[in-house]
This record gives sequence, C-alpha cells and structure tokens, in this order.
Amino acid sequence: MKLSRLGYLIKSGFTGIFSHGLMSFATVTITMACLIIMGSFGLLVVNINELIADLEEENEVVAFIDENLTEEEARAVEPLIEAVPNVSGADFVSRAEAMENFKEDYDEDLFDSLDASTFRDRYVIHLVDVSLTAQTKAEVEAVDGVADVNAHLEYAEAFITVRNVVSVVSLALIIILIVVSFFIMSNTIKLATFTRREEIAIMRMVGASNGFIRCPFVIEGLVLGLVGGLLAFGIEIGLYSLLLGKVMGGVASGLVMLLPISAVMWPLLICFVGIGVLVGVFGGSSAIRNYLKV
Repeated sequence: MKLSRLGYLIKSGFTGIFSHGLMSFATVTITMACLIIMGSFGLLVVNINELIADLEEENEVVAFIDENLTEEEARAVEPLIEAVPNVSGADFVSRAEAMENFKEDYDEDLFDSLDASTFRDRYVIHLVDVSLTAQTKAEVEAVDGVADVNAHLEYAEAFITVRNVVSVVSLALIIILIVVSFFIMSNTIKLATFTRREEIAIMRMVGASNGFIRCPFVIEGLVLGLVGGLLAFGIEIGLYSLLLGKVMGGVASGLVMLLPISAVMWPLLICFVGIGVLVGVFGGSSAIRNYLKV
C-alpha cells in the first residue's frame, strides 16, 4: 500500500471520530464504564487473594520435641523436619524462649516462679500448601524425636474453602464482565457505523475494495478503544489511590492491607489498553461486515 493511500486512510479514521462526535463520545464512555467496572472487581479479587495468602502464611504448625531430649539433640531434629514434603521452613524455639513468650502473652508477675523445664523445645513450621496441613501433620509426627504436633486444621479448612469460593466466583464474574463489555462496546461502535451506512454505500459504488472501506473504521475503533482504555486507567488508579489512602489512614489499616499502586499499576494499564484496543479493532471491523456483503 502506498504511503499516500495509507495516510488518507489514517486521516479518514481520525476524521470519522470528530465528524460523529456524539457517537464517538458514547463509545469512549461505554468503554471506560465497562473497563472501570471490570477493573474494580479485578482489583478486589486480587486484594482478597493476597489477604487470604497472608492469612495462610500465618497458619503455622507447632511440633513439640520429646522432653527427654537435650537442646542439642532437639536442634538436631531440624533437618529431619525440613525434609518433610510441604514444609518450607522450621524455626527452633528453646524452652527458655517458649517461657519468655508465654510470660509476654500473660501477666508476668503471676509466673515469676515458672521454670523453663515446664516447657518443651519446639519448632514453628511453615507450610508450602495449607491444604495439605493434615497430611503434613501426620508426617511430622512420624519424625523421630517429635512428641506431638499442634495444627489448627479447622483454620486450614476455612482458608481452603474461602480461597476456592473466591477463585470460582471471581473467574465466573470476570468472564461474564468481559463478555458483557465486548458486547456493549462492539455494539456501540456498530451503532455509530449505522449512521454512516450511506457513506459506505457510496464508497462501494465507486469501486472501493472491502479492505479500503474497512480500514478507516478499524483505525477509528482502535483510537477510540485506546482513548477509552487510557481514560479508564487514569480514573481507576485515582479511585484506587483514594481508597488506599482511606484504608491506610483509617482504623482498618491494622486489619486490611491493600496492595500498593506500584504492584497493580502496570498490569492494570496493559489490561485496560489491551482490552480497549482489541474491542475497538474488533468492533470497527465487524461493524461494517453486513454493509460489505454483495
């Protein structure tokens, strides 16, 4: 294709945007609205999953060592525990450290006469997959030198249930939102094209090829989708920053932690621009398909 013809097609695409300003505005607005709704829900899902992951990391398993073993013998058990599948690490807590931790949690004056021998050496074990807590508990109990294992299985099951429900609901709703967004945005572009059906008919009568007729609409859809994606990204980041400031500065800051903007900014930008451009190109190309049929 000659540069002069390419320049004409690009110019025609941009001219179509401004010559049908109302429909172009409606297309960009619909694009923004759909992307903001989808992006808001996506950020909610990402933060919920991150919160659940943090809670899973805090769900620790405690292995108590046989009280007849010395501290040196108890420390020698660490490699055996860390060799258990699904164990990511184990922190040794001596009897003296366990006693100090106990006194910090309760009134120290009531336990001045408490002796370290009352406690047992132990390991705080961190798991790779919380869903395998019961299996890991049984395997750690089988390690030579381990007397007992304390694992909050009910918490692990609760985390698994919440995670599975959030994952399934999130996937279903995101798919629905994507389908609805594509349908609304592409049909808005088709509505804009309907107002230009006479222009398309004239171009066909003078012998213009289908590709030549379609190209300006594709360019127009691409630009509108890109503008809608960028505007939606700016609004979404602004709303998220406002929410982040409210949460971090409010009473919920100690209970709920949101991901920083730096962690969500680039994925969100790529997602918004990508979806906006794809929908715009798809809408612009498919919008005039019926008008190009012989």
